[in-house]
Amino acid sequence: MQSVDLKKRRRAVKIANAVNSIEGVPVSKEVKLIQARFAKGELTSEQMKAEVISFCNSI
Repeated sequence: MQSVDLKKRRRAVKIANAVNSIEGVPVSKEVKLIQARFAKGELTSEQMKAEVISFCNSI
């Protein structure tokens, strides 16, 4: 994956977490770990979504 794409992913995660913070919805440590894997290019957006949903369903 190109560094430009990884930079966009990191920025998207940062913005998503900022929006959640503004809305008063904290992001859990577990979800942040999933987001970090996405930002590094280890997961596609669909895989990240599936992992977050799976985590949320387990709590």
